[in-house]
Amino acid sequence: MELCRVKEGGGKWTYRDYCQWPDDERWELIDGVAYALNYVDPPPSTLHHQEILLEIARQIKTFLLDKVDKIFIAPYDVCLPETDETGNDASIVVQPDIVVVCDRSKLKSTGCTGAPDMVVEILSPATAMMDLREKFHLYERHGVKEYWIVNPAERIVHVYRNGAENRYGSADIYGPEDKPVVGIFPELTIDLPLVFRE
Repeated sequence: MELCRVKEGGGKWTYRDYCQWPDDERWELIDGVAYALNYVDPPPSTLHHQEILLEIARQIKTFLLDKVDKIFIAPYDVCLPETDETGNDASIVVQPDIVVVCDRSKLKSTGCTGAPDMVVEILSPATAMMDLREKFHLYERHGVKEYWIVNPAERIVHVYRNGAENRYGSADIYGPEDKPVVGIFPELTIDLPLVFRE
């Protein structure tokens, strides 16, 4: 199985380059390296991934119906410029499974520019290491307030919240019977029995 193929032919890719690539190709830029988003799981795994994504998104969307905050699901571009970069020169563009944005000034016609308030990534064999390692560090570095990592195989959720000095503390870990509170919305709990139901 091919895991996160790297695009050849560039030194350090930017958002400007990314915008010129064919629409039927999906890539993420992490520190100027372009990784293919290859969803090559067998169909049952892919189906379960989609069911989990849609259930979490449904619960958040229902909560946000009368609020100004916005939720988006992949494919949706999140551009994270470093302090010395402009939007077009950004070397980080990711497509998280779920994105919640409370600051509408970050929303552009092409996606979100700047750190979302919450990101959810659902692990799959092709992207798990990227979600657990590279994306963990870049979400922490850019100030994403809350990062949820959902592991469908083990039916657990790791929740990281941005704390002191813009760092994630230890994860809160939840199982299939739990109903964790969303830190950015203390009135919202995610019903994991519904998320992980067969």
